[in-house]
Amino acid sequence: MPDGILIIDKPADWTSMDVCAKLRGVFHEKRIGHGGTLDPMATGVLPVFIGRATRAVEFAEKGDKEYLALLRLGVVTDTQDSSGTILSQQPVACSRQDLEAVLPCFTGEIQQIPPMYSAVKINGQKLYQLARKGREIERPARTVTIRALELLESSAPNEYQLRVRCSKGTYIRTLCHDIGQALGCGAVMAALRRTMACSFLLSEAIALEQVLAAETPEALLRPVDTLFSDYPGLSLSPAAEKKVRNGAQISAPGALSSGTYRLYGTDGTFLALSRCDGQKLVTIKSFFNTQVQVN
Repeated sequence: MPDGILIIDKPADWTSMDVCAKLRGVFHEKRIGHGGTLDPMATGVLPVFIGRATRAVEFAEKGDKEYLALLRLGVVTDTQDSSGTILSQQPVACSRQDLEAVLPCFTGEIQQIPPMYSAVKINGQKLYQLARKGREIERPARTVTIRALELLESSAPNEYQLRVRCSKGTYIRTLCHDIGQALGCGAVMAALRRTMACSFLLSEAIALEQVLAAETPEALLRPVDTLFSDYPGLSLSPAAEKKVRNGAQISAPGALSSGTYRLYGTDGTFLALSRCDGQKLVTIKSFFNTQVQVN
């Protein structure tokens, strides 16, 4: 069965789950998940996890992400992006310098109120379901981190491109909305392209059409351990490998520093992500095929 990671350049007007559903048919595999939702209007890096690689989704969702966002000043919509119903429009009197002056207020740890058109649940109900019924409820603010916020070129009057590097859970359209509020003229997100997720770059992404046209789409899959390339790898002895496959902790070889490691079997198979406390290695998550027996 296919196992691995596929870095998709998500097309516009597809939901992230639409992409997963299409790939289930391509790979004939039910176990498919993605590493961070993109709105339908957004394009760019969508890591998709297939087969046993779905065990890594929880790690993928935690990582930083990077975007190119088109900020359009002078407009406010109910969805905080250009696809929504316009609530207000007004002339824009602020300059590029005014915009540059407010951006530092939106870097570092900031508070965001999730938009009503989002999948956030409050009292068991998704906000977008309430929004579609014309209801708006109070939402508690969340702390997110904007690690980088750079103003790039102006593509048209009152439109500016922003580069944003941020933590999990950041709504870029809310960021655009809040910048517009700070400027006093309102703003929406007019376009969004994700350029990095799970440390995978846009240059590594593959168009969905290319996957659909491939004779052997399995050849496009990346090994699941590429997600953990920032951690050092450790090859195990046959005895240690057997213990790891049996779910047991093992003694740390030599003077191994505390930290997280990728563990490999004697044949180079990626076995697990493990944490070392200086004395023993304890599995965080295993990725090996349980049907393989090691004597």
